[in-house]
Formats: sequence, structure tokens, C-alpha cells
Amino acid sequence: MIILLKLLLAHFVGDFVLQPKSWVADKEEFKAKSPKLYLHVLLHGLLVMIVLWDWSYWLLALAVTITHGAIDLVKLYAQKADNKPRWFLIDQGMHLVALSLLWSSWFYPSWYDYFPVVDTVDIWLYATALIFLTAVSGIVIQVILSTWAKVLDDGHEESLQNAGRYIGILERLFVFTFVVTGNWEAIGFLLAAKSVFRFGDLKESKDRKLTEYILIGTLLSFGIAIATGMLVIGLGTA
Repeated sequence: MIILLKLLLAHFVGDFVLQPKSWVADKEEFKAKSPKLYLHVLLHGLLVMIVLWDWSYWLLALAVTITHGAIDLVKLYAQKADNKPRWFLIDQGMHLVALSLLWSSWFYPSWYDYFPVVDTVDIWLYATALIFLTAVSGIVIQVILSTWAKVLDDGHEESLQNAGRYIGILERLFVFTFVVTGNWEAIGFLLAAKSVFRFGDLKESKDRKLTEYILIGTLLSFGIAIATGMLVIGLGTA
């Protein structure tokens, strides 16, 4: 489990913390001819070596480098202007699956027995969760909401497409989570938060779309934080 957490941490840092927007633009424009693409995948291999800190894992780092580059190429050639959010999620899903498969099939020595303080599950678990919440989740939410962000200034529709449906789904998932975990007071907090965005006080269609946009983003942010926290607690006690 510790090795998998380290691989995930290296992935989050490489894809979200140490990848500037200029690299992303260069990759999307030049694709396989982009030097930033190869610099990016080499950085992932280097990060794997850093978090594992053992030269015996060089072949694993090479495998991560190759698979990451292959997945990025698939995304670069498959994505279009109108399906970027979908391919962003597919790309991240493929990366996580690839890392999980590499981890589950790899034999590694227990060198970390010599470093019990540095190499405990909790340290890597919380480090991965913090990087995910601070650097990764914000970009994920931004990508998910990017389609709606384009129509905020469009006055042709009074509401964002399917916004009410997704708001309801997120609300019900929150309430369900709070009920099964016994956190009844959190339901009151959710109701209070929603009351701030009352639709009855909004008269302009643009204001309503902006409110729906903010509410969905807020609920997604809450949901990701809650799910991550519950996952950390569950894994920490396992």
C-alpha cells in the first residue's frame, strides 16, 4: 500500500503541481513532436525514483515513464475542443489504473523497514490526500465545470443545462453520506449553505446560471473533500 501511495503522490505532483499551463498548451499543439511532452514524462520517472528512493526500482520508474507517455499520447490525439473534460477524466483514470496494475504486479524489497518513521502508511496517506485536495481537485472541478463556464454570459437560456439534476444528485449523496455516518448536524449545515443561493431572490437569467455554477462547484468541492477524508480515515484504520 505504501508503494502505491508513493506512486500516486508522484503522479499528482508531476501532473498538477510541476506541470505549467505552457507545457499543456505545447503538448496540445505539437502532440508527439512536443519536447514538453517528453520532459513531462521524464519528470514522472524522476519523481517515482525520488519518492521510492531506491535504485532497484529504476525499471518500475521506466515502466511508469513509458505508460504515462503512451496514455498522454492517446489523450492528445483523441481529445477535441468539445470533449476535453471527458478526455481529462479518461486520461486520469487510465493513469490511475496503470499505476495500480504496475504496483500490484511488481515485486519490491522491503527496504523501508530501515526507515520506520519516514516510511509509515499514515505519512504517505496524508501526503497524497493533501496534494490531491490542494492541487488536483481544483483542476478536476475546473475541467468538469468548463462546459458550463462557457455559457455563463449567454443570455439565451435561463438555467444551465441539467444543472438542477446534478445539484439534486450531489445533495442526496451528501445527505446519504451524513446519515450513514451518523453526522446528522452536517445536514443542517448543508441546508444553511444552500439557503445562501436561494433561486427565488434571483431575477436575471445570468444570475441564476452563475448561482447554479457556483453551487455545483461548491458541492463538488465539499464532496471531494468529504470522500477523501473518509477514504483516509478508512485506510488509516485498516
